[in-house]
Order: sequence, then C-alpha cells, then structure tokens
Amino acid sequence: MTPAPRTAPAPFGRALCAMITPFTATGTLDTEGARLLADRLVSAGCDGLVLSGTTGESPTTSDAEKAELVAAVREAVGDRASIVAGVGTSDTRHTVRLARDAEKAGADGVLVVSPYYSRPPQDALEAHFREVADASALPVMLYDIPGRTGTRIEPDTMLRLAGHPRIVAVKDCSYDFLGAQKVLARTDLAYYAGCEEHHLALYAVGGAGYVSTVANVVPAHLRAVLDAFDAGDTAGAAVRQHRVMELVESMMASGLPGTVTAKALLGGLGLPAGPVRAPLRPADRKTTDGLHAAYERLVSGPHS
Repeated sequence: MTPAPRTAPAPFGRALCAMITPFTATGTLDTEGARLLADRLVSAGCDGLVLSGTTGESPTTSDAEKAELVAAVREAVGDRASIVAGVGTSDTRHTVRLARDAEKAGADGVLVVSPYYSRPPQDALEAHFREVADASALPVMLYDIPGRTGTRIEPDTMLRLAGHPRIVAVKDCSYDFLGAQKVLARTDLAYYAGCEEHHLALYAVGGAGYVSTVANVVPAHLRAVLDAFDAGDTAGAAVRQHRVMELVESMMASGLPGTVTAKALLGGLGLPAGPVRAPLRPADRKTTDGLHAAYERLVSGPHS
C-alpha cells in the first residue's frame, strides 16, 4: 500500500545542512570553498542550506562576510536549494540590519536566534522577533536553543508568534519534546529538529525535517532516514537513524562544538573547511582520528 503523502509544511525543504563557513589557511573567508561545499551538499541530497548559524561561526564573521557568503552560495546552488541566512544577534537593530542584508544578497529566509546574554523576558523576546520579521519580506525561522542563549522561547510565545505571516518555522534545540508537540498541534509552524538525535522522532510526529551539522559530512545518510520514513519503511528509517548515531555522538557529544568536529572531518576528507576562528581551537589528533574512524565505519557499512 502506498503511504499517504506528508502534510507537514516544509517551507525550506526537509533535509537542511547547517553549513560550516570555509576559511582559507590564513583565516579569511573562502568563497570558492563555500561554493564547492554547497554544491556538494546539494548534489548529495540537501534541499536547504543554513548559513551563518552556530556551525557557521556567526559570532566571529563580519556583516560583510555574512552577505558575501550568501551571495557566493546562491551563485553555486541557484534554485536547487533554499538558503536560510543566520541573522540573530543580541541587538535587535543589528539583527534587523542583517536580515535586510541577507535579503539583498539572495537568501530565501532568515534564521533568528533568541538574543543571548541579556536574557530578555518573553514579552521583549516576542517584540524582538516581530520587529525582525517586519524588517524584510523574507520568511523567518525562529531558533530556540536555550542552552546557548540562556533564554527559552516558551511554547505560549511560539503560539502567539505563529500568527505573524512571515514567522513560518522553528529550529528546535529546546530538548522539550512535549512543548514542541504542543506547538505542532496548534499551529502551522514548520518544526525542524536542530538536535541530531531528534531527527526521526520529531519528523514522525509532524516535524518538517532537520537542520543538521552532521550533514556537512554525511548528507546522504541523514536524508535516507527521512526518505525511508516517507516510503512507509519506518523500521528501516529507525535502523538508518541508529546507524548514524555513533558519528553523531563523536561529532556532537565529544565536548567540542560541532563546528570544530565538522571542520576536522571535512579537512581530513580533502573538502573545503579550513581553520576555526578564535576563541575556538582545532580538534587534536586523537579526536580527529576518532572522528575519522567513526566516519569510516558508517560509510563502509550496510545502507551506505
């Protein structure tokens, strides 16, 4: 029996990569590397790229670099994939400016994280997101990651923000599966799993897909999880999800940021990456060797 088509909204596609920002050996923006990496990711199954997020080292890239990166990736992928530009900062005026810059550079949407460090209360947080959403014609993906920002976007705040015509999606790193389902059940917001271990679970209850750091390295393996689920092979989807977990754990639970581990793997595979910018530091040899061992076990195994 052919499974019924999914009805969950997915305004930016299903399989999104939180792309690293390639740098040259001297630490400058590597636009040619970004073009090459973006093309590889899209060719391997990513139907959306999120630029200048946490994985893209947004705290240490300039406004001009962010816009240049969007333009370079747009040139590389054309209309084959959506481009969502990270524009969130701790300053509403700055975030508004970055959203307008992203629109001019060719982005299809913007990712807006909660203002960090200042920890605004929920009414101020809601006003921040509304002002950013009003600043351009681009659709907005809210980014809920209280472990980094110090501020949760509470489910009731999400419910109110869902009424804004340009607030269409959420990247969920809240680790509140109940809260996510509450919002899913009562709004049309597209929920993207931002935590690698939640890709399949959130998708199974109506999520839109994922925004993944690990997709920088194994985009096809992650997409295969969603493809199996959509084909009605739920057991096969679970097997594929379980198989990527060793690499996920190596990359995302090693005590190092995903940016560091993704760049270590990409560099070892001869793909565009380059160094990380301070205060981040590169992975050491032992960590890098362990990452490559986990990668090799995944890509050489069944369903590769």
